[in-house]
Amino acid sequence: MCKCADVQMKKYTLQSLAGMEKLSSQLLADFSSSRIFAFHGDLGAGKTTFIKAMCAALGVKDAMSSPSFSLVNEYHVANDNPVYHFDLYRLKSPKEALDIGIEEYLYSGNYCFIEWPERAEELLPEETIHVSIKVINAERVIEVLGQLG
Repeated sequence: MCKCADVQMKKYTLQSLAGMEKLSSQLLADFSSSRIFAFHGDLGAGKTTFIKAMCAALGVKDAMSSPSFSLVNEYHVANDNPVYHFDLYRLKSPKEALDIGIEEYLYSGNYCFIEWPERAEELLPEETIHVSIKVINAERVIEVLGQLG
């Protein structure tokens, strides 16, 4: 997790997955200088849905899906800049993340959205924004930890 000074925690409660679209735009604005977002949550919590909403808010027009088997999908925004979507669930060690070249992606300056970041937590830059999604009584409780700006 981020050990940066000026770290902020924001908490949101969503009644439905549809609310993720609006929240995605808000998070991209609130954390406008951030490019790496790590999504924590149980299976079915809505990590992939949230990442799809983030990509849509950025203007990605490509078909989006979870990269469960490929580990990383690349999408493009209008200016042709890539957006990377990782699913690290199948990794057994951080070394496997290094083997796919994760550091090149993380330090590319492009958006990186990561599901199951716990599998390679020590490789994530300090400035990573951590998004935790919990399902409580059919609501999504989302906690965001990171440096605003």
